[in-house]
This record gives sequence, structure tokens and C-alpha cells, in this order.
Amino acid sequence: MSSNANPNVRSDTDVANGETVTFEIMIDAAPETVFEFFVDPRLMRRWMGGHAVLEARSGGRLAVDIGANHARGSYLDVQRPEKVVFTWGWEGSGLVPPGSSTVTCTFEAKDGGTLVRLIHSDLPAGEDIRHAHGWSHYLGRLTKAATGIDPGPDPHTEGQMIVHDLPIDGP
Repeated sequence: MSSNANPNVRSDTDVANGETVTFEIMIDAAPETVFEFFVDPRLMRRWMGGHAVLEARSGGRLAVDIGANHARGSYLDVQRPEKVVFTWGWEGSGLVPPGSSTVTCTFEAKDGGTLVRLIHSDLPAGEDIRHAHGWSHYLGRLTKAATGIDPGPDPHTEGQMIVHDLPIDGP
């Protein structure tokens, strides 16, 4: 796995086929605590999105608004506090429409904290890189929020800019 700007986040992006983004992070909190940040809308808003509707059950709705971007999907599997799987995509996106990709998160007790593994699959080439940047940013914020630290204002929600479907090498 390659490292990135956040020292607490390890990632691996399979750029060759554009399908999977994988992250591992250690969080100094119990799995039961970290898990709740993926299923409780009040907690989700502390690290990702200004608005969230989370129906954390198989088939339940997942809706997270990040500025002007609206992620939509549904929960596929919820195993408290070990695992959560949901579909993911963006309203108005032709590349990653709502529910077109899958995010799997596992929560493993380790060294007094939680090892979080996030695997985002079914992304088209180019979108893996864009989503890797997004997850790196948000997992860094989760690391703070789950340990009781205010991650501060999210610059991705401040500008209200729509970031999906932009050319990779364009503005």
C-alpha cells in the first residue's frame, strides 16, 4: 500500500483497471464507537456532509449531501459493530450514478483501538483516483471525530462546488 498526505491513512488504488480503492486507518476508539459514525446521521454529519439520511438496515436508504454534491445509495449489509456495506453514487452523475458503486467498511478491534478497512469498488477508471482523494480527506476527519476532536469546517462543503463528472485533467 502506498502512503498519502494523511499519516493515519494507508491506501491502495488500482489505477490500472479503475475499479477499487482501499484504505486502512487506525482510530483510537472502540469498534462500537467508530461503527456508529457510519450509521447515525448525527455522527456522520460531524465528519462528512452537511445533511445525512441513513436508514442503517439491509435495503435502507443512504443519502449524504456534501456541499452541492448529493451521494445516494442503500445499505446492503449492516453487522453491528463489525461491518457495514452500502452502495454509493452521485445524483446527476453519468459516471458514478446513485447506487452504482459499493463501499465495504470493516471495524476490527486492534491495539486498544479500531482498524477500519474501507474498500470502494465498482468505480470506473479515473473515478477511483477522485474517490481516493475524497475518502482520504474524509477518513482523516473521521479519525478526529471518532475520538471526540472537532475536525473543524469541511472545505468541501464550503464552496458548494459540484465535483463529479469533471474531466480528470481539466479544471
